Amino acid sequence: MRQAKIDRVTAETEIHLKLELDGRGENRVETGCGFLDHMLTLFASHGRFDLDLVCRGDLEVDAHHTTEDVGIALGQAFGSALGDMRGVTRYGFMILPMDEALILAAVDLSGRGVLGFDLPVPAEKVGVLGFDLPVPAKQVGSFDTELVKEFFLAFTREAKIALHLKELAGENSHHIIEGAFKATARALRQAVKIDPDAAGEIPSTKGVLV
Repeated sequence: MRQAKIDRVTAETEIHLKLELDGRGENRVETGCGFLDHMLTLFASHGRFDLDLVCRGDLEVDAHHTTEDVGIALGQAFGSALGDMRGVTRYGFMILPMDEALILAAVDLSGRGVLGFDLPVPAEKVGVLGFDLPVPAKQVGSFDTELVKEFFLAFTREAKIALHLKELAGENSHHIIEGAFKATARALRQAVKIDPDAAGEIPSTKGVLV
């Protein structure tokens, strides 16, 4: 079973995460940030990854630490679950339409953390910061769209994968970001699959993915 469990505790966040790569998309995501919960739920569902994630972060500050640290923990979980990546397909890509938005995601389980990010988002903020915060905090708090890049930077670095995200079309900020999470999940779903023709080989002429 390709699975991992990550417990990450800092002065800013406390994260407990379980991941199963060969799952059915079953998930429980509780970060305190409604928009991030929505994106990660979509990520698990479209990737067919079973994900149990609880994060308690300093949302009274903003969603930066929560978003980045969740990216770190999720990336660590992917890296751990993949192991030496023996037998994986390695590459995956998706061009995904989300209404007027069209997003390309391409993944290489390369063993090297690289992010190509060309995802212009018109709005500076989307969504509500957290449903469990007092009403005044909800009213002033929202999700900074610049955190999308921070999430994917942390995720790719820790998972040691190359991910390219490119916006081919888009006007609505929510649709653009949602398309990026869905496209990434579906590209990863292809890449992590076991290749029946690989006979357990590491998919690199070097004999190692690093």
